[in-house]
Amino acid sequence: MRVQKTFEALFELEEIRGLFREALPGGLEADEEARFQQRIARLKAIVADLEAGTGTPAVTKIAGTIDIRSREEESINIHPIQAAGRLTTEARKALISYGDGYSTCDACRKPFRLDKISKPGIAEFHEELAAFVNMDQARVVPGARRGFQAVAGTLVGKGDSVIVSALAHYTEFLAVENAGGVVREVPLDARNIVTAEATAQKIEDVRTETGKLPVLVMIDHFDYQFANEHEITGIGKVARQYDIPFLYNGAYTVGVMPVDGKKIGADFVVGSGHKSMASVAPSGVLAMTEEWAPKVLRTTAMVGDLTRRKFGIKEVEMLGCTLMGGTLLSMMASFQAVQARTLQWQDEVKRSNFFIDRLLEITGSRVLSEYPRKHTLTKVDTTASFDTVAKTHKRRGFYFSDELSSRGIVGEFAGATRTWKLNTYGLNDRQVRYLADTFVEIAKKYELPVSG
Repeated sequence: MRVQKTFEALFELEEIRGLFREALPGGLEADEEARFQQRIARLKAIVADLEAGTGTPAVTKIAGTIDIRSREEESINIHPIQAAGRLTTEARKALISYGDGYSTCDACRKPFRLDKISKPGIAEFHEELAAFVNMDQARVVPGARRGFQAVAGTLVGKGDSVIVSALAHYTEFLAVENAGGVVREVPLDARNIVTAEATAQKIEDVRTETGKLPVLVMIDHFDYQFANEHEITGIGKVARQYDIPFLYNGAYTVGVMPVDGKKIGADFVVGSGHKSMASVAPSGVLAMTEEWAPKVLRTTAMVGDLTRRKFGIKEVEMLGCTLMGGTLLSMMASFQAVQARTLQWQDEVKRSNFFIDRLLEITGSRVLSEYPRKHTLTKVDTTASFDTVAKTHKRRGFYFSDELSSRGIVGEFAGATRTWKLNTYGLNDRQVRYLADTFVEIAKKYELPVSG
């Protein structure tokens, strides 16, 4: 109820905010002041319920149809792709303040480009982003996928080969296809790892088959299927030996662990704001070395045939400006906390392994990812544990979701009791212990053997 009343108080404050937006600059007129006082009275009643934990839900929908999303306040969320995109408190404040569509443009002056705006400090933020991943230039983009697209659109031509992982995300495929290229996948070893040796062999295979080298190597540091760590530094060296540009896919690393693009040997670093940088979606970052900036960040040379108009300051691959409003400001507001949390990455991994160790005490449970874990995202197999109950339970696999949700755990794939993924990122020690205890408690309830 306190969570419910917190949302109601926030919504009531927004109603009050709306009164000021409708008023003249000089202040509220008499009828507006009366409405203001009515709203204040409602707010005080809500706050009283909030303090006491009493009352009934007065608002259950936004705009009459949209459910209130309170899973982060009411539950422990282990959803595989939501954990590190959870907004910081400062980001939520920025979203409230800068949610209007073009709010970033209040003080936009010539040359009318996003990365040149100084109030708020967007220009400085671009410099900080580049330094954050030790690259020379950076741009904010609408998600990691648009970073892939910008690089592929610059480097890849019709029929060109691009090296990707056999675990590559579908957006890497789409970026290459959109540019007219062809993906060539590096096979995995027995551990589901992409090695430098296998990457070199794939490059040779492509050269033998096509008579040309690939035009780009694009490899994930940690993949989205198993979150296994691949030989990214070795792959960077291989790309350098063949003089092929290397794109480091840091969708699951930039914002949660330290990333040094130049040390890795990357020409491009791509990160995801909404996946790993505590930012509103869609958001991301594309960073690059000085060598590639003139090409990927090239400005338009096109001139209108009738009007002779030209927009020479606008960057072609960025389609001019990219992130506006609350999306960008949430990323900026979270940035200080994001920088700090990357230094605590090993603590996050330690908590991940604590949970996995406890899960493995439940007989029949397995980890399909590398183990011990090097990441907080993990793919598990509970076919021989929790799924044995699902075979005879009237709710089938959904019994497991029921048991978890009744204990305040959400984010697992509903109905999944065989192979599925979870992410412990951002959970504190107390929460991860509760999570582990909950899994063991459910196992014991259904008489599954537990060794611990």
